[in-house]
Amino acid sequence: MNAPTTDIISPERILQTGFAFWASKTLLSAIEIGLFTELSAGPLTAREIGDRLGLHPRGQRDFLDALVSMGFLERTDSRYANTPETALFCDRTKPTYVGGILEMASARLFRFWSHLTDGLRSGQPQNEMRTGDPDIFQALYKDTAALEGFMAAMTGLSHAANAEIARQLPWKTWHSFVDVGTAQGDLAVQIALAHPHLEGTGFDLAPVQPIFEAHAARNGLSDRLRFQSGDFFAQPLPKADVVLMGHILHDWDLPTKRMLIGKAFDALPSGGALVVYETIIDDDRSKNTFGLLMSLNMLIETRGGFDYTGEECVGWMRQAGFETITLHPLVGPDSMVIGRKP
Repeated sequence: MNAPTTDIISPERILQTGFAFWASKTLLSAIEIGLFTELSAGPLTAREIGDRLGLHPRGQRDFLDALVSMGFLERTDSRYANTPETALFCDRTKPTYVGGILEMASARLFRFWSHLTDGLRSGQPQNEMRTGDPDIFQALYKDTAALEGFMAAMTGLSHAANAEIARQLPWKTWHSFVDVGTAQGDLAVQIALAHPHLEGTGFDLAPVQPIFEAHAARNGLSDRLRFQSGDFFAQPLPKADVVLMGHILHDWDLPTKRMLIGKAFDALPSGGALVVYETIIDDDRSKNTFGLLMSLNMLIETRGGFDYTGEECVGWMRQAGFETITLHPLVGPDSMVIGRKP
């Protein structure tokens, strides 16, 4: 007679993950309709929320109570309020707002990810390019308002990591830096705010210039931050003591990654440094789930992009000539790799 089994194998985790899109879309819809911003002034009843946001009575209680159950709202005496987390990060009026990137996820990525299986079989992008339309970046750079919104969304996503880079590096030994693919320029702003002796350059395509300059001006840094327009495929990178590439390399295939690292090496003086940061995958490829899923997102969004491990990045830098290459954790799934030019 077999002994009773005490460890029961349950399908719960499989089912929760399989239906995780329920929870994801509930949060994304809350961001999309501005729920957390509406609650920033104080608690509201379900009816008041429904009236203000145009919600049909049928689903509003389930919607709000699901957000309570997931920990994104608090409910007291039938009135709903933000949690400290959603009040800080999901209110559009705050500089800490991270919802911009989630708005994009709701509007674009949610439907494109439904074609992941096709992407796995074909190796081809599953976004706008699937139907022959221009890729998202081509469209964005032609639409000033959309570009500004996208750049602000990227700032929300990377702001905490930007502040860590400003804090962790030995900036006292350098005098200048260039942020490649600078977008709104928050990385440059955080570094310049923390280190008054530094002067920085934001390098990106020409349509980004007014967005970068406005962000620098809002932070009182117009005298120490400048914008240089350019295309890193077509020309050398601006010269500086430190070259930074944040969430850049994963957009491209391996030959392009190596080309960009080589251009960074050429732009640096002896003793200068290249800083690469993004959702770098752990070397065992088993722990940084967000980084691995981000790499699948590159399959959805790009023709050849992929995320990579710290060991892989160190190897590419070493092949380009960098020495004393180190990996440092930042915030959440983000890490940075620093390489010195001998």
